[in-house]
Amino acid sequence: MDIFKIANTEAGLTNDEICAALAQSLEGRTLKNVLIIPPDFTRFHSNAGFITQFYYKTLTAQGVKVDILPALGTHVPVSESQWKTMFGDIPYSTMLVHRWREDVVKLGEVPADAVDAISGGLWKDPVDVEVNKLIMDDKYDLIISPGQVVPHEVIGMANHAKNLFVGCGGADMINKSHMIGAVCGMEKAMGRDHTPVRQLFDYAFEHYVRQRPILWVLTVNTAPGGKITSHGLFIGEGRNCLTEAVKLAQQKNIDYVETGIKKCVVYLDPSEFTSTWLGNKAVYRTRMAMADGGELIILAPGVKHFGEDGTVDKLIRKYGYRGRLHTLEVFKRPDADDLRANMGAAAHLIHGSSDGRFSITYCVKEITKEEVEGVGFKAADYDEMAAKYDPTKLKYGYNTVDGEEIYFIPNPALGLWINREKFQG
Repeated sequence: MDIFKIANTEAGLTNDEICAALAQSLEGRTLKNVLIIPPDFTRFHSNAGFITQFYYKTLTAQGVKVDILPALGTHVPVSESQWKTMFGDIPYSTMLVHRWREDVVKLGEVPADAVDAISGGLWKDPVDVEVNKLIMDDKYDLIISPGQVVPHEVIGMANHAKNLFVGCGGADMINKSHMIGAVCGMEKAMGRDHTPVRQLFDYAFEHYVRQRPILWVLTVNTAPGGKITSHGLFIGEGRNCLTEAVKLAQQKNIDYVETGIKKCVVYLDPSEFTSTWLGNKAVYRTRMAMADGGELIILAPGVKHFGEDGTVDKLIRKYGYRGRLHTLEVFKRPDADDLRANMGAAAHLIHGSSDGRFSITYCVKEITKEEVEGVGFKAADYDEMAAKYDPTKLKYGYNTVDGEEIYFIPNPALGLWINREKFQG
């Protein structure tokens, strides 16, 4: 049974309305063991923390054993302080850590002919379908997957089966899905449903995981002023909940500008963005709105490194963000075995470049100017730039600073920006 709740006003759904829908989703179920796979702290504004708390407290009060496996993908585990902020008083000891290189089981593969058709001939290799072994554990009567449907640079719209095959997936699917998204092109995917990578995940879900008792709990949110506003809640056991959530997210999470942005300033909250791997959402989500020859300034006080793990960090430092064609050429070189072994990193390098169409300036505190420039970005002093473009004073959208028009985005993870002049349906 699908449960769809859409807010009647811009104030969003109330907590009581959300809780009533969540309670309804449990009616008629006899449960002993439940697995919840929420996103990690980088998706704090999904409201999945609140949803997870409701399910955990409701179910444990009924004597149900509840395990929580954050869908980390390749990210670092949730810290204790992040856990408390997102999941409240749920004991930190209940957290299970997904290790994407060790904890997965192979269910089968998306065959080469299907991948070839999905990608329009741009990728011809089969893709292993791997998920965390707990997802296939028959002891679980229900698997609850909460998360936000929001524009995404690889899949088009985040969540649903992505939570399984990337968030709780293995190396082959993570790497190849990202490369398929990169070679097929971000601009053709972002903000859309039924993209090549979405079709890849749909195939994997229908052929290998459909029989598992998975309950999707999908939100469509914005966060004006940092406060989460839930515009819709879509609960179901099939794909229809995603289809309907995408329609609302396209209304709420895509902003159109009437002409290309010449100077864009993006702020990255230090509690959420600690690497360029995460922070490059500032690039992904604005690239379709940036004017040719424009300037993107990224205020990133919390960015301390490039990759989320040591291997990826080294690859970013070695190869840099130097454009799609350059990265694809390097990818084919005999001496680039390390990059081919980490295709997700190669895709990230493609996504994180403007392909020379506009400049990208990172303003950080804990990485040197030389290191930033070494990976292909421009660098500027954070304190100096934050004094000029004060993120506490700028309003979302257009501002005038020293007589110059700039466009300010306080959190790039929550939307997608498109130049209406160039958008092709």
